[in-house]
Amino acid sequence: MAGYTNYAFRQMVREFGGAGLLATEMVNARGFVWLDEHEAEHPDRLWGVAEEARPLAVQIWDNEPETLAKVGARLAHEYKVSVVDINFGCPVRQVTQKAHSGSYLLSYPDRMGQIIERVVAACAPTPVTAKIRLGCSRDKINANDIAQVVEGAGAAALTVHGRTAADMFRGSADWDRISAIKPHLKEIPLIGNGDLDSPQKVLDAFARYDIDGVMIARASLNKPWLFKQCAAALRGEPIPPDPTLAEERELMLHHFRLVLTRFGAEKSSVLMRKYACCYAQGRPGAREFRKYVATVESPAAFYEVVERYFPRDEPALAPV
Repeated sequence: MAGYTNYAFRQMVREFGGAGLLATEMVNARGFVWLDEHEAEHPDRLWGVAEEARPLAVQIWDNEPETLAKVGARLAHEYKVSVVDINFGCPVRQVTQKAHSGSYLLSYPDRMGQIIERVVAACAPTPVTAKIRLGCSRDKINANDIAQVVEGAGAAALTVHGRTAADMFRGSADWDRISAIKPHLKEIPLIGNGDLDSPQKVLDAFARYDIDGVMIARASLNKPWLFKQCAAALRGEPIPPDPTLAEERELMLHHFRLVLTRFGAEKSSVLMRKYACCYAQGRPGAREFRKYVATVESPAAFYEVVERYFPRDEPALAPV
């Protein structure tokens, strides 16, 4: 999730536990190569990757097999990541129409196959996976055919988001169509993605659909502890409760301290606005908190807003 799942957020998730494999924000392969050639610092999307605990996947995107293979090889052999994932699912215009990458490539299965083959060869023995959507639009759903191309090109797993590119994030993920892909795969696992925002929905996905795993994305921004809850549910254990308001306050401050170590006071304060807005979702007073935290420009201002809406002693998120 570009702009959100950086090292700080991944650390929050890792500390809670429960996620089997964490993934970075998607990395533009062409930009990676340009930075290499100009001896420039690599982007913040690779912040922490070299030293971070494993397992860890890095997701890359572009439309040139050679470029993707070059970057994949660096990630596999120099950074020693656990998985190199190729994004064929991003629906945003900047990636699709401007760069002819992401879900744009779902209309060109042969090109996808060429990309995967090159990246698999360059990264061996590190596994290479692919993430797709059901198709470019509802009248052009071709995920069954794409799945066979992905497997035939040597990918180690396939993740499918249950919407088309044209859907963006509207409507509901179509898990029946995700499940229908499984008979078209011979060996590699099928991972489903879309609308999983509770432990019960994860349990239902495994019970109702022909899948081997699930991926949780946007729902975790509001609940980095969701993976821990889902893992407990899958083991048949009691589901840990959501944090209290006081606990959520400490999580937010911990998150901010992690961001500060990378970006410094001024930039961190601005960056933290969007992260902080994810906290307290659904609690009374959350809208008021977001209105004020979205304007902070310094650590002092950030701490003042948090102190006002997340007092050390409960009660809750109402203006104080």
